[in-house]
Amino acid sequence: MAAAITGDAPRLQRADGVLELRIAPPAMAMGATGRLSRIADLYQHDPCRALMPAPDPGEAFTAVLVTTAGGLTGGDRLRLGVSVAAGADALCTPQAAEKIYRAETGSQAADIAIALSVEAGAVLEWLPQETILFAGARLRRDVGIDLQHDARLLAGDITVFGRIARGERFDAGALFDRWQLRHDGRLIWHDAARLDEPGLPALHHSAGFDGAVAQGLILARLPEPAAARDRLRDLLPANALPEGSLWAVTVIEDLLLLRLLDREPARLRRHFGLLWAALRPGLGRVAAMPRHWHF
Repeated sequence: MAAAITGDAPRLQRADGVLELRIAPPAMAMGATGRLSRIADLYQHDPCRALMPAPDPGEAFTAVLVTTAGGLTGGDRLRLGVSVAAGADALCTPQAAEKIYRAETGSQAADIAIALSVEAGAVLEWLPQETILFAGARLRRDVGIDLQHDARLLAGDITVFGRIARGERFDAGALFDRWQLRHDGRLIWHDAARLDEPGLPALHHSAGFDGAVAQGLILARLPEPAAARDRLRDLLPANALPEGSLWAVTVIEDLLLLRLLDREPARLRRHFGLLWAALRPGLGRVAAMPRHWHF
């Protein structure tokens, strides 16, 4: 009412979510081989929640991450932190795709900060669902990963530029996406992407995304990364892909880095799942996608 009287713009409610999860190895008293890792500490603040469903046989301790707001818009903020203690083993995955709605004119970007920490002898699988950028969306995302000694990691991202099924394209808005990975405190890989020019020409330029409407990223620190790279190339030969679909893989030190681009998001998801499943045995998992990822 005061806003109507004074002429001030109404103050919009903004999400400010926090999730801090620490995962420990099985309790010594439980003893036994095959016991699951467990929660050592959990703090969560709306709209972030973590659910712990019973994993399928042979799967690790599983945390399903939920954003109860149903999506984010300009000015919303999420801070997610997952740490895996020495000897623990965990799978973290969102419940569903994350939607980034159109931001109001003049508003700040939605802000997502993710910090992943994996101690010596620990395993983390950070399995994404899609992040869908609606037309006019503004997103800033910072992902920091810290690995210690022989920690194993499989982490990734899928970003879709627009609601493609309804004919919408991400032709206005902004994305700033930064990833940093450190091993024993030393920076191994840093990547940053920025899209905010009028008309977003980089999405269409042949030296940019070349018309792709979806991108995927997989990072893996596993035993024998060069052998894993060669197996993936044989599994999905790049020269046999349909038009508009592209992927490539390389190894930087002992980090396997894989990228995908596609003009069909559903096809990218299929290729992503095929390649991801082939890497899971390096974590001691079965070579199939977890059932939660298919919901």
